[in-house]
Amino acid sequence: MGDELALHTDIPSSGEIERLLERRGEGLVSIYLPTTPVTPVADGDRIAFKNLARDAVAELRAGGLPARELEEVESELDDLHDDDGFWTELSHSLAVFATAEGLRSFRLPNRLTAAVQVADRFYVKPLLRAVTFPQTAFVLALAEGSVRLLEVTPDLPTFGVKVPDLPSDAASAAGKSSITDRSPARRLQGTEGRKTLVRSYARAVDRALRPVLTGQSVPLILAAAQPIDSIFRAVNTYPHLAGPTIEGSPEGRTDAELGEAARPVLDHIYAEELRRLGDRFDERSAAGRTAVEINDLARAATFGAVETLFVDIDSNLAGTIDEETGRVTLDPDDQPGDYGVLDELARRTLLADGRVMAVRAADVPGAGAAAAILRYPV
Repeated sequence: MGDELALHTDIPSSGEIERLLERRGEGLVSIYLPTTPVTPVADGDRIAFKNLARDAVAELRAGGLPARELEEVESELDDLHDDDGFWTELSHSLAVFATAEGLRSFRLPNRLTAAVQVADRFYVKPLLRAVTFPQTAFVLALAEGSVRLLEVTPDLPTFGVKVPDLPSDAASAAGKSSITDRSPARRLQGTEGRKTLVRSYARAVDRALRPVLTGQSVPLILAAAQPIDSIFRAVNTYPHLAGPTIEGSPEGRTDAELGEAARPVLDHIYAEELRRLGDRFDERSAAGRTAVEINDLARAATFGAVETLFVDIDSNLAGTIDEETGRVTLDPDDQPGDYGVLDELARRTLLADGRVMAVRAADVPGAGAAAAILRYPV
């Protein structure tokens, strides 16, 4: 028998991220480390966490954190290390935020670089990767003989979504025992008649989905064979229907199999989104509405001018940004009290209702650690 693979994730909500971004205080600890969901080899992750926690405590001590608060933070980190059950339920990365008042951890589906930071604010930028590409979608498994709506998330197994008034199949939607039944109406006989009935069935499916999908913005991925694939696309009214299809009839595939088949489609969607944003960056550059230099980025983020910020999740620039002017002071020695300047750019952008794309280095326009599309020149 092979190693048991159990993926456990808990991605932060937007509210949780906002609370982390707004938190200020002395001796805030942020720890990231790559982990494995393979239980028998997770002990190495536990040891790696212990080492990072020891580094954080040493930095707190060097920074002069009062002894009582230092003891509380160390106790929080030790408690997590000693929790046997926690280390048997991991994902691909772990993010830990600790203060003297408590500790919060998130198990993330994407693989992050090990890091530890002690500052007057949390180091949140790597966490944003899971929010930038949330790996969430609906899957519509559609065939003439059946239809079901599934939800794919990184946290739970793929599961069915109840849709009131969803027809069970094309025949019942047409009020017939079979869509191959001959009809006295000439227009409903033969191949054309069959297509007419399937189109009516597709419209009924779309009508049933509207109340469920209204207000949603996640992709709807279609799992269907031709010709019902094209027929549904022609009548669909949900604006976030994905271009790629999970091809072939879904009737012989389990919910879990369709959920796995949705992952490459989501990867394609995210790659296309980055391409479109890259094109937008190029267009805005000609009008002077982009920034790539760190001082320009900091000033724009401070004044609320950033529409979309790209940041390399694996880069870090230690230093500070002035709260009023946006002036950057970099510190290559990373002294106590310094924080990640790129993280602070992300914080100021998000709090001004901008968008942050936490991406790999190759996806940052301009080949730097960060770049921005601006609302207006600054």
